[in-house]
Amino acid sequence: MSEPIKTADFIPLPPLKRGKVRDLFDLGNLLLIVSTEWISAFDVVFDELIPDKGIVLNGISAFWFEKTRLIADNHLISTDPADYPPELGSYRNRLQGRSMLVEKLRMLPCECIVRGYLEGSAQKKYRQYGIVGSLPMPPCLRQADRLPQPVFTHSTKEETGHDVNLSFETLKDRIGSELAEALRGKSLALYRFASDYAEERGLIIADTKFEFSLSDGRLKVADELLTPDSSRIWDRADYVPGRAQKSFDKQYLRDWLETQDWDKNPPPHLSEDVIMETARKYREAYRRITGQELA
Repeated sequence: MSEPIKTADFIPLPPLKRGKVRDLFDLGNLLLIVSTEWISAFDVVFDELIPDKGIVLNGISAFWFEKTRLIADNHLISTDPADYPPELGSYRNRLQGRSMLVEKLRMLPCECIVRGYLEGSAQKKYRQYGIVGSLPMPPCLRQADRLPQPVFTHSTKEETGHDVNLSFETLKDRIGSELAEALRGKSLALYRFASDYAEERGLIIADTKFEFSLSDGRLKVADELLTPDSSRIWDRADYVPGRAQKSFDKQYLRDWLETQDWDKNPPPHLSEDVIMETARKYREAYRRITGQELA
């Protein structure tokens, strides 16, 4: 287990951005992304850190970026600190496992979501209108039922507040029909490949979100890819439609928070048991997806 970090402030460079999970550093035409052990839920960032969470998220993204290169280009250059610029050489040990060097790209202003199962906001919309995205669905679907086919939906990417769901027609109006169709095609191809791969390992990817850039006329998937923070990942052995499923992510933390008496400000103290169980779920996701134990 490596030492958890809250920020990558040990790097003597001004951060381009400090997020809830990652710190980004501008290296000219490249970016250094460093994943930390911060965790948030219900838009609240907690004081306590989740051991190895940053390493898990970094490692799973790197795994999928390599695994899906034939399906979609991506921004990953290296996860080996030996390949990083010389001025970062003194920090190789602290960057090992939790960082990646990537192309600096301009991201498209939308999140591409693919849903294979009925859960979350899709379930609420289905109950109201009988549709997921804009597609009519069979009647009487239960919570967590598999959809007849994966459905592409999409939302804005907001810096603050909640993302806003968009219709496909609105997306086409914003970025053009050809690009919107290309995003849908790449997103569905990535999801189908990852879903088939995961099922062979006893996992279900219920839904996930992708972010893309357009570079030299080619779509590239970037940011993170098919992690427990960007996806609902379930254990097939425990899968029972009609109820909420146990997830390999911070859903355990969300469920625990729902039992606490708090108004979401300030955040409650996380007990050692909650921290360790949340960390265990992240590590288990890493092991099941990559087939490796954390070093």
